[in-house]
Amino acid sequence: IVSLSKRTKDIHKKCPLHEEPYIMFSTEKKSMLCINCFRDMQGESRAHCIDIETAYMQGCQRLDQAVMAVKELQTSTREAIVLLKAMIEEVRNSASEEEAAINSLFSRMQEQLSERKKTLLKAVQSQHEEKEKAFKEQLAHLASLLPTLQVHLVTCSAFLSSANKAEFLDLGYQLMERLQRIVKLPHRLRPAQTSKINSEYRAEFARCLEPLLMLSPRRSMVGSAGGIGPGITGTNMLPGGQCSKTLIVPSCPPASDKMSTGPMVKKPTMHRYISTKVLLAEGRETPFAEHCRNYENTYRMLQTEIQGLKDQVQELHRDLTKHHSLIKSEIMSEILQKSLQMDVQIAAHYSAVEMMRSVFEEVWEETYQRVANEQEIYEAQLHDLLQLRQENSCLSTITKQIAPYVRSIAKVKERLEPR
Repeated sequence: IVSLSKRTKDIHKKCPLHEEPYIMFSTEKKSMLCINCFRDMQGESRAHCIDIETAYMQGCQRLDQAVMAVKELQTSTREAIVLLKAMIEEVRNSASEEEAAINSLFSRMQEQLSERKKTLLKAVQSQHEEKEKAFKEQLAHLASLLPTLQVHLVTCSAFLSSANKAEFLDLGYQLMERLQRIVKLPHRLRPAQTSKINSEYRAEFARCLEPLLMLSPRRSMVGSAGGIGPGITGTNMLPGGQCSKTLIVPSCPPASDKMSTGPMVKKPTMHRYISTKVLLAEGRETPFAEHCRNYENTYRMLQTEIQGLKDQVQELHRDLTKHHSLIKSEIMSEILQKSLQMDVQIAAHYSAVEMMRSVFEEVWEETYQRVANEQEIYEAQLHDLLQLRQENSCLSTITKQIAPYVRSIAKVKERLEPR
C-alpha cells in the first residue's frame, strides 16, 4: 500500500464535462465535483458534498481503519494458529498420559487379579482335599461293609437251605439278632456333604478390584445382636458350610432367646467359609484373622458333635419307622442330655464371639472414618483443580475479548501523541 501523500501527480484535476477544476467531493455518489457540477445538483444532494481536502483526510482515516481491521484479523489468525498448534500438542500429551494411565491401571489390575487368583486356587485346592478326604474315608468304610454284608447273606442262604426245623429254632434267632445288630450300626450311606466346590470367585475378583476402580465400598454390617435365624439352626450345618442331606430338620425355634433377638445373618455360611479361607490364606497377622482362626477350630469341633447327634437321631428314626424296633428310653435320654450340653456350648461360644463385637467395631469404624476422610480430601482436591481451571479459562476468554479494544486504543494514542 502506497501512502497517498507521496503521490506527486494530480490525476483528474479537471472535470471532463465542464473543464473546471475539482473543488468538491460527493460522499453520496463517491465522485469529485467541479463548481458547475455542484450547482447542477439538487439541494438534498449538496448536503453530502465536502471539499476535496476534507474528503481526502476522511478517506485516509477510513483506509487506515480498514488496514487496522485487516491487521487485527491477521494477528488473531496467527494467535489462533499458535493456539491450535498448542492444543494439538496438548492432545498428544493427554493421549500419552491417558495411555500410560490405562497401562498402569491394567498392570495393577493384573497383579491384583493374579494374587487373588492364587489365593482362590489355594482355597479351591483346600476344599478339594477336604471333600476328597471325607469321601474316601466314607468310601473305604462302605467298601469294607459290603463284603461283610455279602458274607452274612450267603450264610443266611446256606442256613435256610441246610438247617432243619430243630436247628433253625435253635440257631435262627441268634442269627437274626446278629443281623439286626449289623443293621443298627451307624452306617453313613449318604454323602455328608455335596461335591460342589464354590469359591465365590466372581465376588472375590470384584472385591479385589474395588480399590483400583474407586467403587463404593460395600459395608454389610450385621445387626448388633445378630443370631441364628429360624430354620437355619446349628443342626443343619455341616463342615464346609453345606447342608446335610441325611436329615432335614423342620423349622425349629432357636433354643436361646438371646441368640434369636437379632436379624438373620446376611452372609450365608458357604460365603462365610470361603471368605474366611481367603482371609487366612492371605497370611496377614491381624486380631481379626486370629479370631477367625480360633473360631473355625471351635466351629468344626461343634459341627462334629452335632453331626454325631444327627447320626444317632437318624438311626433311631430309621429303626422306629422302617424296622419297627423297640428303642430303649435310656438312649433317648442320652441324646437329649447331649443336645442340652451342646446347646450350652454353642451359647457360650456365641457369647464369646459377641463380646468381640465392640473391639472389632471400633477398628472398623476407624477404618471407615479414615477411608471417608481420604475420599473427601481427594474429591476436594479434584474440585479445587477444576475451579482453578475454570477461573483460568474465564480470564483467558476475557483477555481475548478486550484485546482488540486495547490495540485500537493504543493505535489511537500513537496518532494523537505529537511526533
